[in-house]
Amino acid sequence: MKIDIIAVGKIKEKYLKMGIQEYQKRLQSYAKVQVFEVPDEKTLEGGSQREIDIIREKEGRGILKKIPEGAVVIVLAIEGKMLSSEALAETFREYGLRGNSHMAFIIGGSMGLSAKVLSRSDLRLSFSKMTFPHQLMRLILVEQIYRSFKILKNEPYHK
Repeated sequence: MKIDIIAVGKIKEKYLKMGIQEYQKRLQSYAKVQVFEVPDEKTLEGGSQREIDIIREKEGRGILKKIPEGAVVIVLAIEGKMLSSEALAETFREYGLRGNSHMAFIIGGSMGLSAKVLSRSDLRLSFSKMTFPHQLMRLILVEQIYRSFKILKNEPYHK
């Protein structure tokens, strides 16, 4: 399986980079995981809705360019469907059984995702009703992808 993580912004924190790299290393025997970064647009404090929409559209164009043809697109969105780790693993299995061997996970910037990116998604996934920094969300996502493969292979780690 091939998994792309398309995320807005760069990660500056060393501890987050190290954690993501660790899970990418662990995932090597299950899937090829690549991270693609899209530049984040500078936001003005107290920007108007129009300015926010422009930022989302600019970031959205960058995201859409990175989505591979034929990939299942899963966007992380607070209003998305909440799944347990087991249900996420089952989602991986179901997509695989349908012949989908390429998945693209999308993590938006601080202003969220454009309507065009949301409409391109096959699944809107929420990890919580809480808001997380998108840099931290990248680490949480790769850990859950790893956990999903461990569950599917019935290997220790999950509990």
